[in-house]
Amino acid sequence: MSDEKWLRSSLRHLSDSLKAQGHSASPNTVGRLLRAKDYSLKSNVKRQAGTQHPDRNTQFEYIEAQKQYFLSKGWPIISIDVKKKELIGNFKNNGQSWCLEAEQVNDHDFKVDALGRAVPYGIYVVNQNRGYVYVGQSADTAEFAVDILVRWWQEFGHFDFPDAPYLLVLCDCGGSNGYRLRLWKTQIQEQLADKLKLNVTVCHYPTGASKWNPIEHRLFGPISINWAGKPLRSFETILACIRGTTTQTGLVVSAFLVEKVYAKGIKIADDVMESLNLERHAICPNWNYTIRPRLSSA
Repeated sequence: MSDEKWLRSSLRHLSDSLKAQGHSASPNTVGRLLRAKDYSLKSNVKRQAGTQHPDRNTQFEYIEAQKQYFLSKGWPIISIDVKKKELIGNFKNNGQSWCLEAEQVNDHDFKVDALGRAVPYGIYVVNQNRGYVYVGQSADTAEFAVDILVRWWQEFGHFDFPDAPYLLVLCDCGGSNGYRLRLWKTQIQEQLADKLKLNVTVCHYPTGASKWNPIEHRLFGPISINWAGKPLRSFETILACIRGTTTQTGLVVSAFLVEKVYAKGIKIADDVMESLNLERHAICPNWNYTIRPRLSSA
């Protein structure tokens, strides 16, 4: 096999190579000849599926069954996740917007030039097509995630679903709400189940399937479109862009700033985990579980 196989040849390179072999052709001519043979510039296409978990389809079917059950009961279903962290300052924001003149931004995105880093944690209420985004300013931890759930329930969820004994939470397998994270389960037990007397059912999407989490395309996608090309120069700007996000299906979004600073690296002992009132479901027990209030917490 020739070494040419591993050399990326531009039109100019191909033109020079042909000239060296006695065939004079300009780069434009080479391009026309290639297009006549149905060649064109193409990027890689993600089509081939990698290794998938054997319970992947089973989990999707189970999540759908849980959603239908909760909808039939009128109980709340929320989809949660943290959006990509954003540097706050005079930095480029990908995308384009209609304007008379392009906005001038810094030529480099150095953290030292940033006013801070936004950590947008979102809650999408499936029952209502309603979004809530809480913009943190420190670490994306399980404590931060559950604090957001508690705040949403106390300020909105409890009033929208006053008689609901159960809450269904749809989330990814990793991150601050990962299925292996001890602090995530402990915080749900202490902050949501014990204090608020709420039964919390959690269903995790399989590894590599986060794009099917409803919040990704029903909330985060529209937000990214709305602020495309707009430099996020302040926390007020990012909150305004989030609040201004709408869709033709009637999406309404609220946004709030979270000033609390969260610490990383909190460890949970084995005895604390054993004290949780956690019931794993029969189907995919690592990904599906319900945490109920402990009797001793009454």
